[in-house]
Amino acid sequence: MSSTFSFAENNRYFSFDKGIVSLIYHRFNETKYPSTNIDMDIFKNQIDMIKNNNYTFFNPKYIDRSFEEPSAEKKILITIDDGFTSFYENAWPYLKEERIPFILFVSTEPVGKYGYMNWDQIKEIEKEDFVFIGNHSHSHEYLVKYQFDDFKKDIEESIEIFNKKLGYNPIFFSYPFGEYSLEQKNFIKQKFKYAFGQHSGVMDLTKDKFELPRFPINEKYGDLKRFRSLIDLIPFQYKKIIPEDKLISINNNPPKMIVSFFPNQKNLNNINCFSNEGNEWKKTIVELNEEKLSIKFNEKFFPRRGRINCSLNDKEGWRWFGVQFTID
Repeated sequence: MSSTFSFAENNRYFSFDKGIVSLIYHRFNETKYPSTNIDMDIFKNQIDMIKNNNYTFFNPKYIDRSFEEPSAEKKILITIDDGFTSFYENAWPYLKEERIPFILFVSTEPVGKYGYMNWDQIKEIEKEDFVFIGNHSHSHEYLVKYQFDDFKKDIEESIEIFNKKLGYNPIFFSYPFGEYSLEQKNFIKQKFKYAFGQHSGVMDLTKDKFELPRFPINEKYGDLKRFRSLIDLIPFQYKKIIPEDKLISINNNPPKMIVSFFPNQKNLNNINCFSNEGNEWKKTIVELNEEKLSIKFNEKFFPRRGRINCSLNDKEGWRWFGVQFTID
């Protein structure tokens, strides 16, 4: 089958593709950390909602196939970042009982420290055929601020530890805080097969394998009404986004942003975009010329992150994609 990029080059898109909605969780029943915590009762209700809508829990072992052919079946991917003890104690027994597949992203430096899983616990989980371990760097620092040699050293140290502890380096990577430069992304390409950010959107075969979107779920953004709207979203397909480098400096803040779509994509005039330029969420000015959407930011993004989300109410459902910029 053709690759993702071949589909783009051939100017093909698939309006019926339901895509994969990827969700990020961190802590479970740790109410001291509301921005990264979810209550287990709410988590179970969310899992029930996915089941009741007859959506499929996506097993990451089939990820290669998802970039080869579109799917009319909606899938949900569960990802867990950081490997906190509260995940092991609260969520893991439930996920194991239900045999729900997921990726656990682990930063190697804090393993075994207070509040974090140890290697024996990680190995116990990793034995299950529906569980996949991902690399989340060594230090989990703000790596986008690192000199490139220091960034490489951090990633290479994590790879060395994974090889020693598990016998392999995972094929999945997630950028700490969803932050990365183009130079860092190109290095990650050499070491992994897939990489996840923390920008919102729905995975499909047109997405960059090293900029895969995920929706964060926590106490503030975990209510069932919002959750239902997220899992119902379908892919907003596009060919390319400029700028490719998501690290924004003082010289290009705000960036000049262009989204290229496919010929014959429908209803593009109905796109709405909202961004937090000027440190306030507001509707963004956009201009569509044939298949190219020019986004007109009028104000600078404030450190550390700038975001823009675009949506389209299409006949197949609500399409959505987002971009996260890191402000240098």
